[in-house]
Amino acid sequence: MSRGFDNNIEVEFELPRSEIDKLLKKYKKIKKYMKSSLFTVKTMDGTEEVVKSLLEEAEENPID
Repeated sequence: MSRGFDNNIEVEFELPRSEIDKLLKKYKKIKKYMKSSLFTVKTMDGTEEVVKSLLEEAEENPID
């Protein structure tokens, strides 16, 4: 199983642990959804919006 995040990158910012936990929970929930058959069916018929909107947002605002 992969580690999920690259630990070689150092980023300094202050964020409460509770906010980090919420973010990780949301990330894990989306990844679980992406592995589901419901996601596959919605992607095939073109009605999937959750991941599509996140990907579009990431393309508009790259982290360079």
